Amino acid sequence: MPDLPVLDAVEQRVLGSLLEKQVTVPASYPLSLNGLRTACNQTSSREPVTDYDEHTVEQVGRRLKDRGLLRIVWADTGRRTLKYHQVLDEVLDLADDERALLTVLLLRGPQAPGELRTRTDRLHVFADRGAVESTLAAMAERGLVRELPRRGGDRDARWVHLLGDEPAAAAPAVEAGPVLDVLADGADARDERVRSSYDAVATAYADSLLTELDGLPFETWLLDRVAAHADDDRVGGPVVEVGCGPGHVTAYLADAGADATGLDLSPGMVAEARRRFPDGAYEVGDLRRLMRPTTAPGWSAVLAWYSLIHLAPSELPDALVSLARPIAPGGWLVLALHAGLPAAHHDAWFDVPVDLDFAHHEREHVVASVEAAGLTDVEWYLRGRLAARGETSDRLYVVARKR
Repeated sequence: MPDLPVLDAVEQRVLGSLLEKQVTVPASYPLSLNGLRTACNQTSSREPVTDYDEHTVEQVGRRLKDRGLLRIVWADTGRRTLKYHQVLDEVLDLADDERALLTVLLLRGPQAPGELRTRTDRLHVFADRGAVESTLAAMAERGLVRELPRRGGDRDARWVHLLGDEPAAAAPAVEAGPVLDVLADGADARDERVRSSYDAVATAYADSLLTELDGLPFETWLLDRVAAHADDDRVGGPVVEVGCGPGHVTAYLADAGADATGLDLSPGMVAEARRRFPDGAYEVGDLRRLMRPTTAPGWSAVLAWYSLIHLAPSELPDALVSLARPIAPGGWLVLALHAGLPAAHHDAWFDVPVDLDFAHHEREHVVASVEAAGLTDVEWYLRGRLAARGETSDRLYVVARKR
C-alpha cells in the first residue's frame, strides 16, 4: 500500500465532500467549483460547519490535483465547465465499505461504530454494528484508521482516520458518553425503542400530562407568543408541534387561536391525543421528515417541545435543518429541552417496562446548531428545575426566526 497522504482540514473536507457526492448525487458528479464549495459548507452531516470561499476551495483543489488525489476535468453542460473528481479511493484501493467509513470520518471526525453505521446508510449498507467493527479492524490493519482510547463514561470507543490531524472542532465535548449510549445500536433501533416504549405508556403518560401546563407561567407565556405569532397578518399561518405526545400542548395552541397540528412517532400517543382532543389534528410522523403544510407555503412556527430528548447531540444539527426547511420566511422554530445533565436510561416508566435513553443538551451546542441551520434572532431561556413538581433537570427554551 502506498504511503498515506497527510491532509489538512480543508483538504479533508474537499475530498470527503467529493467522496460523498459521487455516491449520493451521481447525476451531478463531478462537481463544479460552486457545487464543491456548497458541498463543503453544507450545514448537515458536517462537523464542524465551515464557510470556505471559492478561492480557498479552488486553491485546495489545485493542490490536491498536483498531489495526484484529485482530477480537474472539462464537462460539457451547455457550456464547458471545469469539474472536480476525487481519486483518493483509487490511490488507497478502497472497497465500498471502507470508502463509506472513510468518507464520514473525513467529514465528521472521530465517531463510534453505532454512529458510523447510521451515518453511512446512504453510502453503504452495513448489516449491523458488527459489520462496521469488522471493516474498521481491517482498515486499522492497513493503517487507515485507529481506535481512540475510551473516555470516561463512554460505552464504545471512537475511531479516527489517519490521513491528517483531526480538525479542532470536529469532536466537541458534548459528544461524550451520552451520545454513544443513545446511538449504541444505531438510529433505526433507537427509533423503534422510542416508538414501542411510548406506545406502551401512552395512556398513563397522557394522564400525567393532562394538566401539566397549569402553574407553569413561563411556558404558557411562550406558547401564547407562538399563538399570537401564528395570528400575525404578515407572517401568520399554521403551526405544527413535532413530537406532540398526548397532544396537550397542541391543544393549548389551538385553544389560543392557532391553526395547530400535532405530529408524533408513536401511534399510541397519537391515538391518545385524538381521543382526548377530538377536535384537534394529530398525525403519525417523523420530525426529521417534516413536510410543508397543505394549506400554506410553510409553517409559521414549528415546535419541538421536549421531542428532541431522545436524539444524540451529534444528531441535533441534522434534525434542526429538517425542522427549519419547511418553515415559512419569518416563521419561528421553538425548542424545549432538558439541559446540562448526562444521558439517562430508563428500564421502567409508569410501572411499565421500557427501553429509553434520554439525552440532555448543552445550551451552547443547541444555539450553535440552531444558527447553523440558517435561523436568526435566536433567543434562549434557561429555567431552573422546580423541585416541588418533581423536576430533576433544568429546562432550556430556544426561539429563532427563519430569514
